[in-house]
Amino acid sequence: MECKLAKLVMLWLRVRMARQLDFTKLNNADLEYIEVATVDEIPEGGRLLVDVDKYPIMILNLAGKLYAVEDTCSHDGNPLGGGPIEGKHIVCPRHGAKFDIENGKAISFPATENISVFPVRIIEGKVEIGLPK
Repeated sequence: MECKLAKLVMLWLRVRMARQLDFTKLNNADLEYIEVATVDEIPEGGRLLVDVDKYPIMILNLAGKLYAVEDTCSHDGNPLGGGPIEGKHIVCPRHGAKFDIENGKAISFPATENISVFPVRIIEGKVEIGLPK
């Protein structure tokens, strides 16, 4: 039974690690941009939660720059969207784990796994998120 459980845990870890990517590092040729909002829908200091393809994404407007991060805490699998922003960190509203919104890195416990981040572009007032093709 322990061997079967260990295999399941390893499979879960492989799946989890595969989806924690910094998509901002991909070339534009490897991305498909999806329109998710207009610039006016995300005022400075604001955030917008969207589901794009299979990704729950939180778009943040910090000092006029837009960031898109996975809206899922890697520690407990629940949304980050209700958490406070501290500088360039989103804080999990349940356990206080912090993630860097520029690169998705987990920077405090209890989270030890990164979250995904996505490129954002604005075309003619429309906000687009880059997803892998």
